[in-house]
Amino acid sequence: MSHIAAPDSRVTLVLASTSPRRQQLIGLLGLPVEIIPSHADEDTPADWSPARIVEELAHRKASAVRERAAQTQGAIVVGSDTIVVLDGDVLGKPKDRADAVSMLTRLAGRGHEVFTGLCCIEAASGRTVVSHSVTRVFMRPLAENQIVRYVESGEPMDKAGAYGIQEIGAMLVDRIEGDFFTVVGLPVSMLAAQLGEFGLQLP
Repeated sequence: MSHIAAPDSRVTLVLASTSPRRQQLIGLLGLPVEIIPSHADEDTPADWSPARIVEELAHRKASAVRERAAQTQGAIVVGSDTIVVLDGDVLGKPKDRADAVSMLTRLAGRGHEVFTGLCCIEAASGRTVVSHSVTRVFMRPLAENQIVRYVESGEPMDKAGAYGIQEIGAMLVDRIEGDFFTVVGLPVSMLAAQLGEFGLQLP
């Protein structure tokens, strides 16, 4: 895989996530990357909108890592959070396999929205940029045994909405309207735009 030339060798991106998917995507920017898990509290009030949930949690994750990242020269902390929304209900990561089957049964044959919040914080100054992206996903009709087999693969258990569009779960999705990487969990184009506000021109 080819990478763009690093626009500023003094900048290091600090990803506040242990997600291998987000780690792979942030690597596309061609900048040095450090991984510092946030362990931030992800509880939110029931009356918050999906946009507010993902923006607040992305900010919370990045903020939790900022102090530890401050010793890294030129550190910009990146926090991200993704949720699935169906009929106004927020679907996070399934609690167990039965919950995953229930989520996928609801999603099958219907459209839903995936919200991803993104936050960049310059560790030294605290300057912060926060935004979110929404993509509509249409899942194809699925038989119960198809759903059960997918859940038994184990893939859905650490993913919002109980599916991963970039893995086996791609076979469940009929089409999307919007940004694919929003569904994966790190909208790369939005991240490049946010970093532009810190003077980084990508690509």
